[in-house]
Amino acid sequence: MGTIVCQDCQTIIEQYEEEKVTTLYGTCPTCRENK
Repeated sequence: MGTIVCQDCQTIIEQYEEEKVTTLYGTCPTCRENK
């Protein structure tokens, strides 16, 4: 199971199928609009 987490507010943006557990960091739409 892979997880994409917002690096600004730490909210889980999306979860996806993956063989190993992975955490990726991105920016959610809410934080992107505030910048």
